[in-house]
Amino acid sequence: MNINDYKNVYMIGIGGISMSGIAEILKKWNFNVTGSDSQKSSQTEWLEDNGIKVNIGQVSENIDEDIDLVVYTAAIHEDNPELVKAKELKIPCVERGEFLGEITKLYKDTIGIAGTHGKTSTTSMVASAFLEAEYDPSIQVGAVLKAIDGNYRVGSSDYFIIEACEYCESYLNFKQRSAIVLNIDSDHLDYFGSIENIEKSFQKYVSLLPENGYLILNRDDERCFNLRNFTKAQVITVGSTDEADWTYKNVSFDDDGYATYTVYNKSENKGNVTLKVAGMHNVFNSLCCVALCNAYGIDVDTVAKALLKFDGASRRLEYKCMFNGAKVYDDYGHHPTEIMATVKGIKNKKYNESWVVFEAHTYSRLSQHLKEFAESLVHFDHIILTDIYAAREVNTYDIHESDLIMELNKLGKEAVHISSHDDIVKLLQDNVKDGDIVLTLGAGNVTKIASKLKELGN
Repeated sequence: MNINDYKNVYMIGIGGISMSGIAEILKKWNFNVTGSDSQKSSQTEWLEDNGIKVNIGQVSENIDEDIDLVVYTAAIHEDNPELVKAKELKIPCVERGEFLGEITKLYKDTIGIAGTHGKTSTTSMVASAFLEAEYDPSIQVGAVLKAIDGNYRVGSSDYFIIEACEYCESYLNFKQRSAIVLNIDSDHLDYFGSIENIEKSFQKYVSLLPENGYLILNRDDERCFNLRNFTKAQVITVGSTDEADWTYKNVSFDDDGYATYTVYNKSENKGNVTLKVAGMHNVFNSLCCVALCNAYGIDVDTVAKALLKFDGASRRLEYKCMFNGAKVYDDYGHHPTEIMATVKGIKNKKYNESWVVFEAHTYSRLSQHLKEFAESLVHFDHIILTDIYAAREVNTYDIHESDLIMELNKLGKEAVHISSHDDIVKLLQDNVKDGDIVLTLGAGNVTKIASKLKELGN
């Protein structure tokens, strides 16, 4: 397809973080963009404020013959009333990943940041470095990035920096010159079925890179490192030992859990980097950014300046407020590996007791990783579970919040399940003490609790 053949584009699920960015890119290119979402959100309000009409609720009446193209997310089912009506009217319909792939074809140098965990933070770091170097990139990232006041940017150069998501293999649609693959872990098993299938998918992904491209790989992750055998691109490795092309040494943390470390390239000291985001995982993410940027002619000092300004993407251990004398953070982590990275990140901060409000994201993920979720959450002093966020699913797995509480009990940890956000806020109000730390954790509605705490806090 040639996206320039269409003028009136309707987007089903426009409130999603990727879809909203695409919508704004299209508007910037003078397309007439409208869309719908199942509920109002900060993203739909943002779109409305920027002149994009959003229907709340997805009904067939929203679709008419004036629409030239329908773009829909992978979460939209075949029986969605708008999708059904569009097909009845023979309006071309395309899934979000495929459409984003068409956008990548309009750029000579698309750079994808892939991996099961850490994509948003690393994409944001790379984008920040390219901006610092005045490369004028276009950007599509899965969170709000302060440097661009949103989750997208349209630049005038040939560089397009994008978050490359593996779910439903949407990243196989992208035409890229270069990529970072951060890690390969067991996730989205509702789609992939097994870790072996996930690995094969990443092998396909890197096989699409051209000979003049770069592939940055995690040397410490064996599945990831194995990708070097499936690509024509120049492979550059990042890791914790001298076996990697790029490594870090002399890591230290301040009282906020922010790291300073020395960058080494093939045993040569390239200078120091200081971060304004917490956790050892962000040391690795930032080093991948350094390695990629070096391949594109951006020196370590310039990247270090960008990283010193970068204080995180939205919902990535994002500081929200003080509440009852405790610091409140909001985090998107919704997989046990991500939760453990967050746990380790806050361990470097100074606090008394830790409180977590956790919202499991999808029944399938909780069912498939129940024991691992308990093993990651057990590190918090106080655990509150809110209702499972269904997203695209129905509960055919017979999994409930009580199952996670039982697993935590086996590990000697108490937890409570509270459905009402107001009741959770009241519990925290009555029990959180000065010097504690509070974390709202999950990819769904739990962030609204952080917002409530901010309203009451200072």
